[in-house]
Amino acid sequence: MVPRLLLRAWPRGPALVSGAPCRPLSAGTGPGQYLQHSVVPTMHYQDSLPRLPVPKLEDTIRRYLSAQKPLLDDDQFRKTEQFCKSFENGIGKELHKQLVAQDQQNKHTSYISGPWFDMYLTARDSVVLNFNPFISFNPDPKPEYNDQLIRATNMTISAIRFLKTLRAGLLEPEVFHLNPAKSDTDSFKRLIRFVPSSLSWYGAYLVNAYPLDMSQYFRLFNSTRLPKPTRDELFTDEKAKHLLVLRRGHFYIFDILDQDGNIVSTSEIQAHLKYILSDVSPAPEFPLAYLTSENRDVWAELRQQLISSGNEETLRKVDSAVFCLCLDDVPIKDLIHLSHNMLHGDGTNRWFDKSFNLIIAKDGTAAVHFEHAWGDGVAVLRFFNEVFKDSTQAPAVTPQSQPATTDSSVAVQKLSFKLNDALKTGITAAKEKFDATVKTLTIDCIQFHRGGKEFLKRQKLSPDAVAQLAFQMAFLRQYGQTVATYESCSTAAFKHGRTETIRPASIFTKKCSEAFVRAPSTHSAGELQQMMAECSKYHGQLTKEAAMGETLFSVLSLTGQGFDRHLFALRYLAAAKGIVLPELYLDPAYGQINHNILSTSTLSSPAVNIGGFAPVVPDGFGIGYAVHDNWIGCNVSSYPGRNAREFLQCVEKALGDMFDALEGKPIKT
Repeated sequence: MVPRLLLRAWPRGPALVSGAPCRPLSAGTGPGQYLQHSVVPTMHYQDSLPRLPVPKLEDTIRRYLSAQKPLLDDDQFRKTEQFCKSFENGIGKELHKQLVAQDQQNKHTSYISGPWFDMYLTARDSVVLNFNPFISFNPDPKPEYNDQLIRATNMTISAIRFLKTLRAGLLEPEVFHLNPAKSDTDSFKRLIRFVPSSLSWYGAYLVNAYPLDMSQYFRLFNSTRLPKPTRDELFTDEKAKHLLVLRRGHFYIFDILDQDGNIVSTSEIQAHLKYILSDVSPAPEFPLAYLTSENRDVWAELRQQLISSGNEETLRKVDSAVFCLCLDDVPIKDLIHLSHNMLHGDGTNRWFDKSFNLIIAKDGTAAVHFEHAWGDGVAVLRFFNEVFKDSTQAPAVTPQSQPATTDSSVAVQKLSFKLNDALKTGITAAKEKFDATVKTLTIDCIQFHRGGKEFLKRQKLSPDAVAQLAFQMAFLRQYGQTVATYESCSTAAFKHGRTETIRPASIFTKKCSEAFVRAPSTHSAGELQQMMAECSKYHGQLTKEAAMGETLFSVLSLTGQGFDRHLFALRYLAAAKGIVLPELYLDPAYGQINHNILSTSTLSSPAVNIGGFAPVVPDGFGIGYAVHDNWIGCNVSSYPGRNAREFLQCVEKALGDMFDALEGKPIKT
């Protein structure tokens, strides 16, 4: 299992990250075929994006050792230091030289892109819980628009408007604005559109704006991950015009675009969805969707049997569909039920291999569940935000809208699959495995209301550093140790960038955590404040090396100088060249730091209610969090052997203790 760029934000109402880095959601154009008509072409900056730098080997080794320091005792650290010196002066030096040469020969992409695709596509674990996350939408502010049929119709049409706007080159380019007063203006856009694409990035850079890579966006639609033996494939068919709808484990398709590529009339789409919702057929005895939750090699073999049994054309319709709309028959009870339903559900009503599933529950609660191999959070969150904005501010249908008087039984095709005994046995086995696995997952969440970003900034502390410090204190209190911790960061500021890692556990967080947890009475409030300030300063340094600035989609790297991806690429290159794995990678400390017990990610957006993901290792926690202006939200998942509820209680205690120290109060033991 691997760390991922994941998207999180917490309950309800506006939660936009404050400050300059946030790009406002694009100005829409009202109902119609397009969401917007950008003055600047969508891919205008793509050709001139800077390339992801390969860090210097000595810098990577130095950063790696700094991250190992709080996790190892002195003897272990000395051994790891020796492995690093041997690597840096020996095989690592040669591998680095080859990586740089290879990178120079492939200037159209990044050094991490190919290996990262391979890492995802060669993984044989189920995509469910191991890779696919979800993000859920806030409710429509107008309650009557949360009716399942109304919301499904509006979100579907907004999603197709996004597709058409993207493909027409009318979607505003994704840009990270450090000074939006200068760069996010009509006058700048009118000027930059005339700068050639080969130079346009430099024009944006001059006004402190950073265009982001948009090469993944085309995979949002008409795309599916196909299971294959040893390595899966990504499939895209942009010619297909139909929508896939799942309900009660049944598969339906209908054309959402006409022969000219225009969106089918809204009243027809509403009529077709109403027709599907009115189907009283019982759930199938052998729901095919379970197969997408299987081990990838098992699923690959069963898929081949499906094709051999005469289902090739039907599967092609599933794979090529614009996207998968899942209409659930169950209303959402609370945030924990929401997380379970959107992260995995009951396995019958998702096609987990689709680039994304748009899920609408019985009560109109909506979410996006997405497959991770094709891309990262930047593309998904942009789509998510635009769909929420368009469907709530320029809805295609109202509660008073009448569906078309069309014969949906002709337009809507219900797919049927030919299943032999071997396939039925395979589906039954997949269901048993799925049920047993999801039963082991616990999810819980808290909200801390004593303060948030505003208070912490007045104390001259990084809000993100304080949240990460709380996780370190919580784990130390609960389990008595400091462990490998991962904070996701995007390298989308570079051509074909993917993700990088910030390592929040440091010698500073370890010292501070031990003071708060083990001996708070021996330190004055001033001393505790000083230790927190040291942690904040060091976290800021890490963030500047790997990442600069918090954005709508987690942390964005503007330097590309983390160590994790560099070491990963060198290891990948050694394997590709048939070189014996260098000792650095056989060191137990390397395995330990990549066994991310605390996998963390943050996001705030006005569209997001809550998001979720499973732990990336069996004995870990999956931690989503957001520091809002006046409160802090945290959502945690765990498997047996770890206790999410208890961990959250320790997080709450840690935050309370830090706020007490900042207010000059004694720490309660």
